[in-house]
Amino acid sequence: MEALHLVVGPQGTITTLYDETLDLATLGRVSINRASNVEPDPLGHWLADLSPVDGPLLGPFAHRSEALQAERDWLLRSRL
Repeated sequence: MEALHLVVGPQGTITTLYDETLDLATLGRVSINRASNVEPDPLGHWLADLSPVDGPLLGPFAHRSEALQAERDWLLRSRL
């Protein structure tokens, strides 16, 4: 099992990658925002577009799972 990363800001705001391991509603009001879009390109390769959080375009990847992992890795390194 991978660790769940929670970042608590000075005002008590919690930032995390969405995960169903913990019921976030138990921590207070929940607001979920999309951090990226993982979509196929015209050639059938997968791209992870992190522009919603001012991040890069990752890929292309042969498999969607690779794009999802790259997305997760980048978010953990750069945002949490």
